[in-house]
Amino acid sequence: MGPQTSVAPLQHVPVMLAQVLEGLQVRAEGTWLDGTFGRGGHAREVLARLGENGRLLLMDRDPEAIASAQREFGADARVRIRHGSFAELADWEETAAGLDGVLLDLGVSSPQLDDPARGFSFQGDGPLDMRMDPTRGQSAAEWLAAADEKEIADVLWRYGEEKMSRRIARAIVEAGRDRPLTTTRQLADLVTRAIGHRERHKHPATRTFQGLRIHVNDELGALERGLAAARDALKPGGRLVVISFHSLEDRVVKQFIRGDVARPVRRGLPLPETAPPALVAVGKAQFADEAELAVNPRSRSAVLRIAERTAVDGPSPSVRRHP
Repeated sequence: MGPQTSVAPLQHVPVMLAQVLEGLQVRAEGTWLDGTFGRGGHAREVLARLGENGRLLLMDRDPEAIASAQREFGADARVRIRHGSFAELADWEETAAGLDGVLLDLGVSSPQLDDPARGFSFQGDGPLDMRMDPTRGQSAAEWLAAADEKEIADVLWRYGEEKMSRRIARAIVEAGRDRPLTTTRQLADLVTRAIGHRERHKHPATRTFQGLRIHVNDELGALERGLAAARDALKPGGRLVVISFHSLEDRVVKQFIRGDVARPVRRGLPLPETAPPALVAVGKAQFADEAELAVNPRSRSAVLRIAERTAVDGPSPSVRRHP
């Protein structure tokens, strides 16, 4: 998974593979979950380290990724596969006994970017879709056709960090009066005209596409729910490994691991007791080294964080959390 970059068709190089495996501390026996299978770069190496009694659980929102997982791993008795968001991992019976490790490799995968029919990239022309799971929810084109100017500007500003969000939103709404946007090329060209200039080494539509993609897929909301579900499913000593590709994701991950929670405090009253953390950070944020960058440029924006589940009281991983 990762940022919007140009890669060879269908190529998938797992980001920071050695650091991920070290962070997960995979053993021959135990249960590990890869919540973002993609095309299996990380999962393949985790499975290679499992013994006969080890278990690997695979999830992905993308039906094509799940089809790939079924083809390669479906016959392996150690593997279980589920189509769905990692935000819903607590609903999967296979996680009820607890997990020894969880990997989340966030963002959009190379195969998704490389296929114009998925609508993630402005590099080619395809339907303006952007859904990681095309079987659910509104496409980007459908949402843009129904949203008003303020809603569009807010999404581009909040999730794309686009300074020209109002100008772009106005242009989208005005264009939609004559003919709603339906293709990635139409949107990319419109944004280029609206902004009126190009940044060095960055397409003018980069932030707009990012903002729409994050909104259409509720990526930050899913991340918050998935992190909480992973924490509750991890056994004491279990590891959470997350790779993020932009500051919005990384901020959510960092604050979650740190346990940042706003607590109301009334003047004159003592500060409330702080509960012991459910997770502790393992080391500092990690980044790809020069050797990896040379062979895998898409790892340039990747940030890897590792946390370990403590033995504090909390939802028991041996008990079903949902009826």
